[in-house]
Amino acid sequence: MLDRLHNRGLRIGGILLLTLLSVSSTGYLRPPITQFGLIKIAIALVFMTVIWEMNRLLIGFFLKRFPHRSQVIKRLAWTASSCFITTCVILFLVSGISSFLLTGRVSFQTRSSDSILSSATTITLVILGVYEAFRISILLSQSEKEKEQLKIANLQSQLEALKQQVNPHFLFNSLNSLGALIDENPKQAGQFLEELSSVYRYLLRSNEQDLISLTTELDFIRSYFHLLKTRHGDGLELRLRVDERYRSHQLPPLTLQLLVENAVKHNMILPDKPLLIEIATTDEGTVRVANNLQRKPSRILSNGVGISNILSKYQMLNQPRPTVYEENGQFLVTLPLIERDS
Repeated sequence: MLDRLHNRGLRIGGILLLTLLSVSSTGYLRPPITQFGLIKIAIALVFMTVIWEMNRLLIGFFLKRFPHRSQVIKRLAWTASSCFITTCVILFLVSGISSFLLTGRVSFQTRSSDSILSSATTITLVILGVYEAFRISILLSQSEKEKEQLKIANLQSQLEALKQQVNPHFLFNSLNSLGALIDENPKQAGQFLEELSSVYRYLLRSNEQDLISLTTELDFIRSYFHLLKTRHGDGLELRLRVDERYRSHQLPPLTLQLLVENAVKHNMILPDKPLLIEIATTDEGTVRVANNLQRKPSRILSNGVGISNILSKYQMLNQPRPTVYEENGQFLVTLPLIERDS
C-alpha cells in the first residue's frame, strides 16, 4: 500500500489539479495569458507541489502508524489534522513572503487569514479524498485478487486430495501388502485393512474442512504411517513429541501427511539406515516436522506441489508463513498452529 503512494501519475495529476483550482479564480488562465500570469501559475505550481508532497509523506506516515482496519477513524483524524496544519503553515508562509516582497513588511489581514484557512481546508479535503479513493480502489482490487487466488488454491487442494484418494500406485502397493499379510499373518492383515479404511475415510472427508485439530491430524498420521511401516519395516521410524496444550490447536488437513509423504518419497529407507521422521510441537506454538536427509542416489523429479500447497493454504488463511529449511543434515518444516478461536 505504501509503495502505491509513489504512483507518478497520481502525484502529477493531483498537483496539476490543485494548481488549476488555485488559479482558476484569478483570471490568469484566460486568454491572452500574460508573462506575469505565467509567472504566477509557475509559482502556484511550485507551492502546490510542495504542499502535495508534504501531505503525501504525512499520509504515508499515518498509514504505517495505523495500518489496521480497526484504526481507520484514528488514522483519518490524525492525517486530516496534520495535513490541514501543514497546509496552513505553508500557505501562511507564502502569504507572508508575498506581503514582504510587495510592501517590505509581513502582515496578515483578517480577510487574508480566512482565505488561507478556506484554501487549506479545500486542499486537505482534495488530497485526502484522492488518496482515500485510490486506497479503496487498491483494497477492492486486492480483495478480488485474493478471492481468485483462494478459489484456485481450493481447486488445487481438492485436486491434490482427489489424487491421493484414487492414487493407483499407493492403492496398488497397499493391496499387495494386504495380500501378502493375509497368508502370512491374518491378524496383522485385519489391522492393516482397518488402518487402510481409516486413511481413505479421512482423505474422503478432508475437503469438507479448511482446518482440522492437531489431534485429529495426528490420529490420521498414525494410520497412514502404519501402512508405510508395514511396507518398509525397520527402515522407517516415526517419533511424536506433542505437548498436550497444543492438541486442540488447528492446521490445514493433510498438511502433515504431505510432509511425511515427501520424506518417504525423496529419501532412502534401509533397515541399517532408517529414515526417522519426527513431529514435535515447540514452545512458540508451532509444529515442526523433521527428517534426516539421506537422499536417493537418483533424484526423483519433484514439482514442489506438496510444499507449495501448504504455503498457499497458510497464505489464504492469513496465517504466518511456514518455514522450510535444511540444517545439520535434516530437512525441517515449521508449521504455525492456529488457535481454535482465532
